[in-house]
Amino acid sequence: MKTKILIAFDGSEQAQKAFSFALDMSVKYSAVLTVLSIARPPEPPVNVELQAILDSATSYYEAGFAEMKDICSRTGVECSFEIRVGHPAEQIVHFADEQKMDIIVLGHRGKSLFQRWLLGSVAKRVLSYAHCTVIVVR
Repeated sequence: MKTKILIAFDGSEQAQKAFSFALDMSVKYSAVLTVLSIARPPEPPVNVELQAILDSATSYYEAGFAEMKDICSRTGVECSFEIRVGHPAEQIVHFADEQKMDIIVLGHRGKSLFQRWLLGSVAKRVLSYAHCTVIVVR
């Protein structure tokens, strides 16, 4: 059975480093990669805003996925891509459990000051609640 690696991807420089790290692991150990991005809905959710945010997040992440798909195909790594909606830490842990992932790889911090604080918090929560090995890339 192949090792399954989940990469939490938010488009930040740290997430790019996490992807590169996980890709190297995958090549070395013949692992399967899944890249997961989370669209976070506004608080409180409003249907009109929610759909616009989800459409925007989907476009943003799919643009980033295109380059990663190309890299995976050039290196011969089996890779899939998912976008979920919700709180990032909760969705990462739930997805990893649901898909029986062996390893979660994520960046230490996000893009903006708020995202850096938020993703730092996400990394701590994923470390605390994940059922599998978690690697935080700096």
